[in-house]
Amino acid sequence: MRTKKSAPFFPTLPDETATERDLLQAGYRYALSLTHQAEDAEDCVQEAWLNLSRRYGRVESRAVLFTAVRNLFIDQCRRKKIIHFESIDQPEPPTLPAQVAEEPGLAGDMAALLGTLRPAEREAIFLHYYEGRTAEEIGQLTGQPRGTVLSLLHRAVARMRETLSRAPGLGICNHLLGLFVSFF
Repeated sequence: MRTKKSAPFFPTLPDETATERDLLQAGYRYALSLTHQAEDAEDCVQEAWLNLSRRYGRVESRAVLFTAVRNLFIDQCRRKKIIHFESIDQPEPPTLPAQVAEEPGLAGDMAALLGTLRPAEREAIFLHYYEGRTAEEIGQLTGQPRGTVLSLLHRAVARMRETLSRAPGLGICNHLLGLFVSFF
């Protein structure tokens, strides 16, 4: 019996190079960290790629694609008016949503935990822990001071820890997730 390998988000075209495919995947992961919705992330990356291709003929680098994706996300937020202003001192952290049905186990728990964060916090977490960027680099990419980026990272990790500590009935996956978050 053959097992189906998970296909990349974007199908491979005959004339597409490996670097373009990797660039698309990185852009998709970044958009997903901003939108936290797979369909919105797909639309954002596709629109950013098309805009850059029309304007410059090609997508030059990861930084250019990330900037275009971020700008599109901000534009979409402004159009939908979904930017929420939250107090820094929340009286109660959000509760952990029910486990994601499509992704059981640790992946679903992590997706649910990241869903409790604001988009700016998810973006900072993604760029720092997944992409390996420093606070200074994240600040340059997002147009924020280094201290603001450090505050976002600190608040995001603290919120994830607090959310996990309040989660009822911690299963084995949540214990592993708690251990993972405690190392941040």
